Amino acid sequence: MTLAVVAVLALTNTALAQGGEDLAAGGIDFTPLAKGIGAGFAGLAVIGGGPGVGRIGGAACEAVARQPEASGTIFTNMIITAGMVEGATLFAVLVGLLALFLI
Repeated sequence: MTLAVVAVLALTNTALAQGGEDLAAGGIDFTPLAKGIGAGFAGLAVIGGGPGVGRIGGAACEAVARQPEASGTIFTNMIITAGMVEGATLFAVLVGLLALFLI
């Protein structure tokens, strides 16, 4: 696996150093397609946020049902974890929007 990663990283510079084709000469511009695919993949990351927060809430409810005296600590940990999941989801939305409109 490490060898594959090293090979990809070593060959990236040569692939990126190639000259672009002249679009006026009949080349096809794949930029809009690439933007859409990138935004779509970033959008797929957003799908994981809902079930993730749902599992966090469900597990917190089960934990409070088992140990009601620890509800304050469980609630605090639940809010922090849900915030981190939502933060990652927000970053995925921002990356998708940046890929779609600015790149």
